[in-house]
Amino acid sequence: MKKTFGIIWLIALVISAPYLNAQNIRTYSNEFLSIGVGARGLAMGNSLVASTDDITSAYWNPGGLTRLTKVQVGLMHAEWFAGLASYDYLSVGLPIMNNSRTLGLSIVRFGVDNIPNTLFILEPDGSINYDNISTFSAADYAALFSYAQSIKKLRLGGNLKLVHRRVGKFATSWGLGIDAGMQYVTPKGLRLGINLKNITTTVNAWSYNFTPEEQAALAITDNVIPKNSVELTGQHLVLGAAYQFKLGEKMRLLSELNTDITFDGERNTLIHSNAVSVDPHLGIELGYSNMVFLRAGMNNVQRFSSADDVNKKVLSVQPNAGLGVRIKNRVSLDYALTGLFSINRGIYSHVISLKSDFINHKPTQKEIE
Repeated sequence: MKKTFGIIWLIALVISAPYLNAQNIRTYSNEFLSIGVGARGLAMGNSLVASTDDITSAYWNPGGLTRLTKVQVGLMHAEWFAGLASYDYLSVGLPIMNNSRTLGLSIVRFGVDNIPNTLFILEPDGSINYDNISTFSAADYAALFSYAQSIKKLRLGGNLKLVHRRVGKFATSWGLGIDAGMQYVTPKGLRLGINLKNITTTVNAWSYNFTPEEQAALAITDNVIPKNSVELTGQHLVLGAAYQFKLGEKMRLLSELNTDITFDGERNTLIHSNAVSVDPHLGIELGYSNMVFLRAGMNNVQRFSSADDVNKKVLSVQPNAGLGVRIKNRVSLDYALTGLFSINRGIYSHVISLKSDFINHKPTQKEIE
């Protein structure tokens, strides 16, 4: 069984589908799945692919789920844009077969609710009727069905990913994709990680449902009436390395460097071209007695035109910070101050997440390290 799983994982990892029509792969498609989950990872600048070891591993690197020794549940809620958008996450991990393998289920929702629908605000005589305004939601959903196991020194895992996007009753999309991740710890303690998302691209099928009256209203206002279509989400490769330093008997410092590599067109990243974009990010975590943690990270390194001189480029970095508390080695409460771009621009959010083991236990040396 181990050999079979290993072969399947390796085959899935190397398939990249370069023969697909690049015009069908949309830049930033399903980008809500790049925000991150869990306050710990967000505080560390989304830098966890090599060191993740809890229920959030299903997102950061499914290979890390092999570190679970108890049933674990994770919750997170965040609000963006002064509360206009909400971001929610729920997950559960279940070790099986004497903790040699792990199953996981994660659900993510990013949505904007109570959007005014003003298609019929005007009456036939041109007067405005506010009673004709209704509301709808535009939301993105994802469900990750995860499986992980260790094969010798490799921690391997994969996700079957179901993506659903809904814009009121007007448009819906269903997508299906596969992720695969791996972790490896060298004899000297260096942790290496790789996570390949959308291995063979994620296919999203869009369908639209406008009544004749709605189509007429759109046509009058020169809006394009969309047609059923297929959107492809390209591969997203994350590479990382982490190392934990011991600072005395009770203090440990974890540092991790990750690099996101995308192939869906040019992005505003530190290194970019028409074919590939490279986005490095860094995170650190200082822990005391495996109970209290201070975290910081940097990501979203971008260049923008200066407000004073459009020909001059300025460098922008998104800083993040946070802290965590572990209670009785069972419950972890984490907080992060993070942003979609730069905190100095005022675009940031307070994120709180919770993790809990169902059975109280003392951490093993393996879990501490």
